[in-house]
Amino acid sequence: MSEFRVVRPDRFPPIVKNLMIINVLVFVAQSVLDSQYAVTRHLELWPIMPGELKPYLQMMFDMKKLDLEPQSFQPYQIFTHMFAHAPAPQFYHILFNMFTLWMFGRVLENVWGAKRFLIFYIACGLGAAILHLGMQYYRCELLLEAFQHQNVAGVDANIAGIVPALGASGAIMGVMAAFAYLFPNTELYIMLIPIPIKAKWAMLGLAAIDLFGGVANIAGDNLAHFAHLGGAITGFIIVLIWNKTSRKTFY
Repeated sequence: MSEFRVVRPDRFPPIVKNLMIINVLVFVAQSVLDSQYAVTRHLELWPIMPGELKPYLQMMFDMKKLDLEPQSFQPYQIFTHMFAHAPAPQFYHILFNMFTLWMFGRVLENVWGAKRFLIFYIACGLGAAILHLGMQYYRCELLLEAFQHQNVAGVDANIAGIVPALGASGAIMGVMAAFAYLFPNTELYIMLIPIPIKAKWAMLGLAAIDLFGGVANIAGDNLAHFAHLGGAITGFIIVLIWNKTSRKTFY
């Protein structure tokens, strides 16, 4: 006689739970140790800059026209940046990311299992870093050209976008893209929008906002839009490959 068991989805599957714990512990370390050891500056993802650009940025820092001293990119930052967030008192950054990870990540981990979900999450974070670094290098090239031609408007237009990135948002955008692919018609309630929106349209809307924000390069906008897009694109490609024989589609 065959045995049939119903397994309930885990509300806190192990990978999601441990990722949240790691992020919180890193956040606490940043908040407590930043003033003495500059933990955040070592963990966040700094741009890869042309060597010729650094003297110009150092000059601006020395003249008090640049808040942050130029910092060299380190390969380990590609990994560490996805576990660091804006330190206290900016709690909203980690709170929003961890809530989103729990809301969508637990569904995917319950469907895929722990090992596959962890591989997926890390891959999305790395994809976010790669696209962000590529766009940052391009902006650095534009900034260097503006410095060399003494183009003040060009310097002002590009220097605001040369900033380090940190946060789990890129990996989480990949999680959201996978959720939207697998469960496209799931209705979501989004803040300030009074009606439910299907996951597929919500994800496309977020991607469009990030594309506009990344291209527009609006002054005062400190979001790493291309990191978000890199994570979303990576997540979509991976889940598309994993489900290439499935009949599920985006509509």
